[in-house]
Amino acid sequence: MLKRLLLAAVIGGALILAGATWFFWWSAASGAAKVQTVEVAEGSTLTRLCPQLATKGLIRNCTPFRAFARFLASDDGIQAGEFEIPAKTTQAGLLDILQHGQPVQRLITIPEGMPSILVQEKLAAAPFLTGEAPLPAEGAVLPDSYSYARGETRAAVAARMETAMTKALAELWPARKVGTCPVSSQAEAVTLASIVEKETGKPAERRAVAGVYCNRLRIGMKLDADPTVIYPVTKGKPLGRRILRSELNADTGYNTYRRAGLPAGPIANPGRSSIAAVLDPEPHQFIYFVADGTGGHVFARTLDEHNANVRKWFAIRKARGEM
Repeated sequence: MLKRLLLAAVIGGALILAGATWFFWWSAASGAAKVQTVEVAEGSTLTRLCPQLATKGLIRNCTPFRAFARFLASDDGIQAGEFEIPAKTTQAGLLDILQHGQPVQRLITIPEGMPSILVQEKLAAAPFLTGEAPLPAEGAVLPDSYSYARGETRAAVAARMETAMTKALAELWPARKVGTCPVSSQAEAVTLASIVEKETGKPAERRAVAGVYCNRLRIGMKLDADPTVIYPVTKGKPLGRRILRSELNADTGYNTYRRAGLPAGPIANPGRSSIAAVLDPEPHQFIYFVADGTGGHVFARTLDEHNANVRKWFAIRKARGEM
């Protein structure tokens, strides 16, 4: 009887020691001395992922890692995505990250009013994307921040940007205030919104500026928008100098100093706010506006009022040494 008790005690002690040893192994920091990135493909299992984890030094051995994952960890599966694993992460912590952590989110941000040629350049420069960067049609991209995964194609990200614009227009167009602005299609609304986007950097002014252009369209007055003159020259990039007289006189299809009505197409990718401003412009009688020196504009109903405002603006510029 005593021998059996001693044997049981020895076996029990050995099991406890083995369990403690293995638990310490499971909870001990890995040998990875720096942050590591783990990519988990859709549908991956721990068995398929284990060799990558071992190669990176995140686990010591696949067999005991899988065993401990089965008996000591959550039953949740591992997630697809890209994960950053801090240095010296325990094997228990590693599995928790793979099961419940937040995948790395990579973003590409398209500011409001960015022309498509710069959207293409942004896509081309975005790290970890693959394939050629397409040139979206002007006005087809909705400015926003878009997440993407490592290895995704640039064409796929561009397609999401265009889908977002299509969706935004589908939401905004039916809610337009009919009769407030003479734009007859979504395409015309985007074209006018792109001009509004380029003419003011103040969100609070967008409806007022949209109202000016809607008033001009209504009475058949030329829009006289500088950005439409610049667009054929630079494709929307900054001009970096004053507009030339020859450019003001050029009949490009975009030059709104030459012809009344809308230009041939958008001159940038407008944001939701500028599109919404065109579809519900501020009701007023202004047909002129000029910079006020603060980043905003001052509006006028008559040419005499406008000329007085222009003189004030020129005085401000002269005082700044700009003229």
